[in-house]
Amino acid sequence: MSTETKQSVPNASAHAWEGFAVGLWQDEINTRDFIQRNYTEYVGNADFLSGASSATNELMVRLNDLFEVEHEHSGVLAMENDVPSTLTSHQPGYLIQSAEKIVGLQTDQPLKQAFMPFCGIRMAESALESNGYETNPLMHTVFNQWRKTHNQGVFDAYTPEMILARKNKILTGLPDAYGRGRIIGDYRRVALYGIERLMQEKARDWENVGAGAMTESVIRLREEIKEQHRALEELKTMAASYGFDISLPAKTAQEAIQWLYFGYLGAIKAQNGAAMSIGRISTFLDIYLERDLKRGLIDENDAQELIDHLVMKLRMVRFARTPEYNDLFSGFPIWATLSVGGMSSDGRSLVTKTDFRFLSTLSTMGPSPEPNITVLWSSRAPEGFKQYAAKVAEESHALQFENEQLLRDYWGFDDVGIACCVSATVIGKNMQFFGARANLAKALLYAINGGIDEKSGVQVGPKLRPLTGEYLNYEDVWAAYKSILDCLANLYVNTLNVIHYMHDKYAYEAVQLALMDSHLERTFATGIAGISQATDSLMAIKHGHVKVIRDVTGLATDYVPEHGFPTYGNDNLEADAMANQIIDYFMTQIRRQHFYREAKPTTSLLTITSNVVYGKATGNMPDGRRAGVPLSPGANPSYDDGHFLGEKHGLLASLNSVARLNYGNALDGISNTQIINPSALGKNQTEIVTNLCHVLDGYFNQGGYHLNVNVFDQSLLKDAQAHPEKYPNLTIRVSGYAVKFRDLTAEQQNDVMLRTAHAHLTV
Repeated sequence: MSTETKQSVPNASAHAWEGFAVGLWQDEINTRDFIQRNYTEYVGNADFLSGASSATNELMVRLNDLFEVEHEHSGVLAMENDVPSTLTSHQPGYLIQSAEKIVGLQTDQPLKQAFMPFCGIRMAESALESNGYETNPLMHTVFNQWRKTHNQGVFDAYTPEMILARKNKILTGLPDAYGRGRIIGDYRRVALYGIERLMQEKARDWENVGAGAMTESVIRLREEIKEQHRALEELKTMAASYGFDISLPAKTAQEAIQWLYFGYLGAIKAQNGAAMSIGRISTFLDIYLERDLKRGLIDENDAQELIDHLVMKLRMVRFARTPEYNDLFSGFPIWATLSVGGMSSDGRSLVTKTDFRFLSTLSTMGPSPEPNITVLWSSRAPEGFKQYAAKVAEESHALQFENEQLLRDYWGFDDVGIACCVSATVIGKNMQFFGARANLAKALLYAINGGIDEKSGVQVGPKLRPLTGEYLNYEDVWAAYKSILDCLANLYVNTLNVIHYMHDKYAYEAVQLALMDSHLERTFATGIAGISQATDSLMAIKHGHVKVIRDVTGLATDYVPEHGFPTYGNDNLEADAMANQIIDYFMTQIRRQHFYREAKPTTSLLTITSNVVYGKATGNMPDGRRAGVPLSPGANPSYDDGHFLGEKHGLLASLNSVARLNYGNALDGISNTQIINPSALGKNQTEIVTNLCHVLDGYFNQGGYHLNVNVFDQSLLKDAQAHPEKYPNLTIRVSGYAVKFRDLTAEQQNDVMLRTAHAHLTV
């Protein structure tokens, strides 16, 4: 440690922190301050990178063999059915112990899925039974008679209206039977401070809560901090079973990576969250790697090997899921999202050599959906990093990009990571109450039919006067739509209030929250599906002279637009403004509600692959979309139907439309997934990479938030569907995450192949 090291630093910490610049981070838990004072910005190119080590190759041969067996068994290699998963429930597990530089598995065997009944015993049992396993009868008794679960609590409190909306899929994908996820523990804290220091801080927080009246919120927080304190002790015990003492700070780069991973491992042992992201760790870990490199303790081969072995562990994360869950979120995603790149608030780039090392794993170990690598893009980032990230995206189809300027502008920090696909969170300082989605395309049909569901014929929405004219009138439809959205917003938020109250009560994420500040800001994440279908339908009603077709009961079941009309996705200002108008109105109604634990309301334009399931539940639309056809993913424009709909003016027009969506009204994220034919970007890889960088710069500079990039010809997907054995590792971006194409259902593969594949930047 420098001669300026403060005398208050304990001797053990002083030894671990030797060589680091002093700062506020020593006196308080503040990983950002540590990073800002100690990281080394890298402005070069990828020439320094090393290939895979012999140990990495040995491990990957073993892991790929297991992946193949797993695939042959419909995504399940093995399942635990006796022991509920906790931090200390299983003996240590290894892939090849002698070769692993970073160790730790969720259970005692590689890829074995844990038994996680605390969110819902029915979901846990369904996951087992659908894969040929039986639940231990004792576990069935325990979690039905003795230990209440989150799911049981939710359904005890649901109103009939909530159940009806859920059943008819106007509210979809609700986290009422599985872990809510989208919470990122600051796993860096384990490496920087060690468990003992973190436990001391939690003990101090506990002592300082409740000096006045013992209100309900005070009682709850005191109990939660005590649970967090116990979880840290368990985390230490878990690490000890692997032969490591994580009581004190990490002294080397290998220890820093191992300590950090133990923190993350504790999280995935304890929760089956919808998204279990690891956060923003590359710049932090680079500090340790650079120190060891300068000391001569490791070389670049060792540095890459350590990152490879961490990433290998992230590729192995598994959760037991039901067939219904897999229909919504196809391809077994975990969303172990890893954020790289970005800019510091002081104008420096946060790019380090370790950002390159993480990206290079997609070459050293082959393409993979996990971890869900997210590049925080800035046009001001070092050119070498931009070029390398674009090259990896073009080759692997496994990267997504987010606008780091928007993240800093709206969240006020440069230490922001992505939870799940597009959801921002300040690492260690706020958490999200995940909330799935409301189907706003279907809601428009409710407006026309007076709240009656067009598929089931049941009165689901408020009982309004149906619109009975032969042709739809825009003013009448918009007024009725607003009434539906008013009621939907109220029902949606109240449903989520029930879910998150019960999740805190019965499935609290003690490990993750132990690695965060005790006093958190919470965001309340609603979500929107069908924005492009709702937008185009309102534009059709306004300009297309839409005739209504009714059944014998008078229910509107089909629509015929007789004239053309402007559509979202074609750089049309009026259509794009309509999309913003819908989002703004819905969010205005959302903000008027009461939120559990005073959470801050947000929404997302994100569907994952569930746009296929949502489409099945949605009838014919006034824009001409057919019943059952998948809704567009996320914020994507409608697919080109050869008639009125779709992106018809090239990639840049589509990007311009999406970039106009107001991120301030969708702080949970705006997902945009594009397929680009290589010929649209250039004649060779150099041109393709350079032009892709230009596209990303332009899109993000004009306010675009997120972009999934797939650079390939659609014929590749057609061949992969016909001959999956030829493409075991073909990875593509779908809607906020990457997936192996062969793991998608046939319906979802077809949906991807229906999407617009841009052959031109402009038309």
